[in-house]
Amino acid sequence: MEVEASAAAGPLQARRAATRRKVREHRLRLRAQGMRPIQIWVPDVRSPEFAAEARRQSLLANTSPEEAEIQAFIDSVYAWPDDNDCQ
Repeated sequence: MEVEASAAAGPLQARRAATRRKVREHRLRLRAQGMRPIQIWVPDVRSPEFAAEARRQSLLANTSPEEAEIQAFIDSVYAWPDDNDCQ
């Protein structure tokens, strides 16, 4: 009945009602599988503020007195995959 009532109001409202129904059904299927929704906020890596802060932190790390020792440790424990492993 919701879709029918929305259809009388116009095609845009009918599409919105259909979308809400599909989303609701999708969420019900996921919940039936034992899933639950969560919301995660992550940094917007496209923002100029993010780029400026990343640059600031990288410059701090680069000029740190411990930089050479830290980089040596990272190099000693990190192994690049062989070309054969990527195929």
